Amino acid sequence: MKKHWSILLVLASFSFALQAQRMEVLKFQEVVHDFGTLREENGAVTHEFSFINHHTAPVKILQVRASCGCTTPAWSKDPIAPGASGFVQAQYNPKNRPGAFNKSLTITTDYDETPIRLYIKGSVVPKPKAIKDELPISMGMLRFKFKTLNMGKIYTKEEPTTKIFEVYNQGDSAVKFLQTEGPTYIQLSFEPEILNPKEKGKLLLTYDAKARNDLGFLSDNVVIVTNETAAFSRKSFNVYATLEEYFPPLTKADLANAARLSIEAPVYDFGKIKKGEKVNTTFLLTNNGKSPLSLRKTKANCTCTSSVPSKETLQPGESGALTVTFDATGRRGNQQKSVTIFSNDPLAPTQRITIKAYVME
Repeated sequence: MKKHWSILLVLASFSFALQAQRMEVLKFQEVVHDFGTLREENGAVTHEFSFINHHTAPVKILQVRASCGCTTPAWSKDPIAPGASGFVQAQYNPKNRPGAFNKSLTITTDYDETPIRLYIKGSVVPKPKAIKDELPISMGMLRFKFKTLNMGKIYTKEEPTTKIFEVYNQGDSAVKFLQTEGPTYIQLSFEPEILNPKEKGKLLLTYDAKARNDLGFLSDNVVIVTNETAAFSRKSFNVYATLEEYFPPLTKADLANAARLSIEAPVYDFGKIKKGEKVNTTFLLTNNGKSPLSLRKTKANCTCTSSVPSKETLQPGESGALTVTFDATGRRGNQQKSVTIFSNDPLAPTQRITIKAYVME
């Protein structure tokens, strides 16, 4: 063990010696530059590292690589004669990069294959956001953050889920929210109901997942009607949500006696198939639990794929087949599709199987 550490220390010392030797050949005035505090809105900043060639022969910088796309390097392109000076320049762009930064420049020369490294650091104060940055979607006199209202993952609880979305009146007159149109399990309300010019408000979307009575990724459409002119009074939004079944807290005994879904070999590769060909395979599903397993739903991520279970309920220890069909019509090249299986397994209520294929012309 002592011998091992001795070797490492020798190698480290040798590496430091080489670095020091290279730095003596190209003698930089500094190897680290601190830009200090930068303001994002002021744009890119530049620093030039200058050096002198202390070697007895000309040295040429072959390449300078930055550790990040936010840093743009430049350098002396011609060979630097003995005793002459050269430069390596680093331009840092703080756009969309708030907070502290520490970047490096790796310099390769024709003197030595082992590179020299320079560093820049600092801290970026983010640009104050204008209302157009915060809420970029303009609809008539109103501004929103997105053209879709994404609820994310919600559960089929007794109580509906509410999410708040910001809205801003960029116009010169008040906007009144008159009514909304959409499915009954989605309700929209506004605070305040009359939004004054240059004022922010809230759009409250309440989603009743239990009343929706479905699972997986779902999309709906809602319309907001305001008192604006006819061309802008109706504003249409897609509402996205991923619904999962809600399971109340279970004791260890409850979990031990629950249904458990097991999928044998959840990935299947059809290999090469012809364009327009329909192929299918089966996946073996088994209930390894102590209660009946209910297959709530199976849902493919593509209309080209369908799935049919042989049984919707599996008793403890029972197995069943899930037949998955892939239609290669209009497809070509590598294909990978998935089917999500929703069940009453409280530990893994959503599981996924995957099919692959290569569609030939």
